Amino acid sequence: MIKPILSIALMVLGLLLYACQVPSKEGKAVPKPKKPWEKGNSIAYNQEINEREQLKIAAFLDHRKDFKMSLTPSGLRYYIYKKGPINQPLLKAEDIALVSIKIQEMEAGVVCYETEDGLDEIKVDRNDYESGLNEALKLMRKGDRAKLILPNHLAHGLVGDLDKIPPLSILLLDVSLEDIMYTSK
Repeated sequence: MIKPILSIALMVLGLLLYACQVPSKEGKAVPKPKKPWEKGNSIAYNQEINEREQLKIAAFLDHRKDFKMSLTPSGLRYYIYKKGPINQPLLKAEDIALVSIKIQEMEAGVVCYETEDGLDEIKVDRNDYESGLNEALKLMRKGDRAKLILPNHLAHGLVGDLDKIPPLSILLLDVSLEDIMYTSK
């Protein structure tokens, strides 16, 4: 007599446990919601992007042995392939650089911008150009020509320039510093 009652009680308990699951519209159990995005997720994501970029840049440079690039702490890679007179001072913030620039996507080789008709006038650290370009200009003298590789965080970052430069693009620049108007003393 106790065995049939125990069997029935276990069946009823099993049905109750099965019935307590929250069904979705399709009749399946709804999974637990995922944890919200946190600051740590952003840090890990940016670190992964940076690691991938470094691998792409290394592979690019492996095929261009003539690019003898130096690396700054910020991640800028530069190679001054033609040096101007050594007696010229380096640029400083707010000096005005007269330059010829060619900007292209490193991987695709697509030209995004090129100086036409004359020179671009850039007030160092006080302009809308890439921060990596401003950093590189302060390493140059009048007459220098340089190749630059800008990882996305020194170029246009996560969104690109919303025109010709796609999001997360690594840029290759060819910069010729033709003249300088010194404003700093």
